[in-house]
Amino acid sequence: MGHPKPDYDPVSLSPLAFWSKNPRGRDQELSILRRERPLSWHPPAEGSMMEPDEQQDGFWAVTSNALIKEVSTRPEDFCSGSGITLEEVPTEILETVSSFLAMDAPRHTQLRKLVSTAFTPRRVKIIEEQIHARAVRIVDDLLTKPEGDFVHQVSMRLPMETIFDMMGVPEEFHADTVSGVEGMVAWADEEVRAGRAPEELLMDSLLTLLRVATTLSADRRENPKDDLMTNLVQAEVDGVKITDDEIAGYFCLLAVAGNDTTRNTTSQTAKALTDFPAARKLLIEDFDSYAATAAEEMVRWATPVMTFRRTATRDTELNGIAISEGDWLGLFYESGNRDEAAFADPWTFDVSRNPNPHVGFGGGGPHFCMGSMLAKTQLRHLWKEILTRAPNFEVGEPEYLVGNFMCATKRLSYKLNL
Repeated sequence: MGHPKPDYDPVSLSPLAFWSKNPRGRDQELSILRRERPLSWHPPAEGSMMEPDEQQDGFWAVTSNALIKEVSTRPEDFCSGSGITLEEVPTEILETVSSFLAMDAPRHTQLRKLVSTAFTPRRVKIIEEQIHARAVRIVDDLLTKPEGDFVHQVSMRLPMETIFDMMGVPEEFHADTVSGVEGMVAWADEEVRAGRAPEELLMDSLLTLLRVATTLSADRRENPKDDLMTNLVQAEVDGVKITDDEIAGYFCLLAVAGNDTTRNTTSQTAKALTDFPAARKLLIEDFDSYAATAAEEMVRWATPVMTFRRTATRDTELNGIAISEGDWLGLFYESGNRDEAAFADPWTFDVSRNPNPHVGFGGGGPHFCMGSMLAKTQLRHLWKEILTRAPNFEVGEPEYLVGNFMCATKRLSYKLNL
């Protein structure tokens, strides 16, 4: 039967109108919840492409830094295998695109171990060299265009090009991969959909990415090369290899999550460095001394993934409140990263912030982001190049994508002021 639910909270996080606000606007309401009701009950999120399950009449919003970490480190009570979004997504799409994001132990543990074996010390060194070279070229190009759209000129390039380099994606597949990634993230955006139904765009985009991945993995089995895709098809732990379907799922995950997170963190950082000249000054004068703490603060500030979902595996309790088996819990990372109980001056962009207990890579536990080091490496190399060679840039107000998953910047005007 489960436990009776309270009334829906008067501060509603479900409407698209809430997600149409900018981060500071959303936080006016999130701050009330995390201070007064860090676990609250809400109606189903608006914008679903499927009718909510008859048993699913809402979700719990987890809004404090401490509770997000508690849920994340209790996988036996709160699983990922039943879905990771606040919206219902067709099962075949969920299973394929989420890879181990939507898996639980033991296969989740095994697959993470398998993938990690492909990241040999030599491979990691090669990837960093590729990132540095790409960052230099991106800023070379930037200097030839003293004004324009920062998202297309800078932010979207490094993460996507890094994935092409890492996985060995040939140029003839670049356009399809970019198109697939855009559709996977922006399926709810009317401008991107261009008249198509959300589920149609999502499925078309997914099939595009899977086609690229399966073509690449099949080729590497026959023709090994010096790239991560070859490492993945050859990876083995205790006699177990990664299946073709799992490699395709991982490619989708890397292409989508590995691209959009760093892309949007870069855009948000450009805005933060425009708004906080003291932080910019520190980085210009001594980037290397602040590089590590600055990268963490960039991720905290941007919180590119705003929400993730867990599902209760059994009747349990959280924050003194009864949770029923099957209940959804939305982890509101952007609220956790502005939690006054965890951060002094959370609305100050402080590149020297230490410690920085942010949840931008998840709240710990088995699903802590595997790509965290890759993301921070990209941010360090790109921002060192920009602040060394174009230190006087400024950006305007971001135009955001409307949605409850990714804090995505669609457009961001810039001037270099060379």
